[in-house]
Amino acid sequence: MRRPTPVGLYTSGLLLLTAATGAIDAVSFLALDGVFTGNMTGNVLFLAFALVGVPDIPLLNNAFALVGFALGSVVGGRLVRRGHPVGLPARSAWLLVAGTALVFVLVGVWAAVGELAAVGQITLTAVLAALMGAQVAAVKPVGNTDITTVVVTSTLANVTRESRLGGGRQTGAQWRHRTFAVLAMGAGAAVGAAVLRVADGPVALAACGVVFAAGVTVLLVARGRPRRPARPQEDAGREVAGASARQEAVGLAAG
Repeated sequence: MRRPTPVGLYTSGLLLLTAATGAIDAVSFLALDGVFTGNMTGNVLFLAFALVGVPDIPLLNNAFALVGFALGSVVGGRLVRRGHPVGLPARSAWLLVAGTALVFVLVGVWAAVGELAAVGQITLTAVLAALMGAQVAAVKPVGNTDITTVVVTSTLANVTRESRLGGGRQTGAQWRHRTFAVLAMGAGAAVGAAVLRVADGPVALAACGVVFAAGVTVLLVARGRPRRPARPQEDAGREVAGASARQEAVGLAAG
């Protein structure tokens, strides 16, 4: 039986983190007053609704989620830095491990406090959003732009726009990565919502933490394995993808 390659393990780890984002967003939206902690597009829209007076939109929660995500991304970017070879640098690994521990610390605090008041909800929302922002920065060096782990709108657009029906050309790997990313986000959200139907918020967040920890574990295993040389068909796939990107850039410049 052939061992999984580092590239395959990195892909699996990113997909698990995407599923974890969907699960955490389900918990934050359904149990923390209608706020997303990973998908910031929804929070931007909710914040705009609240600013023009739409009732029952949690203005502070959405604002703190946006600020928390941005701060987490800034801190993560500073810690991980740039210029790494493709893969998971040591700083990213430590940041992801710390993030995993933080999720379970939050589970313990939430379970100990019980029903959260408004301040507790806002605090938990901001910390979870910061974790999601830092996670994005941590996995950036892996270099798989088809799996962003926190948003699938652009992923869905790419997989359809660059399909044969859309008149584009994408490799089999690109199609799989993009499609599975969308499915992983939905599956994670379903898991988070399903657990909330039968248990309370801390238990649901703990389930999210298990998925997150699984993704981090797979990434750490991938980091410990040397990359094999690319096969000719993989090189050809990259050339096709590169040619498609160049043609798109030329078309944009001409327009």
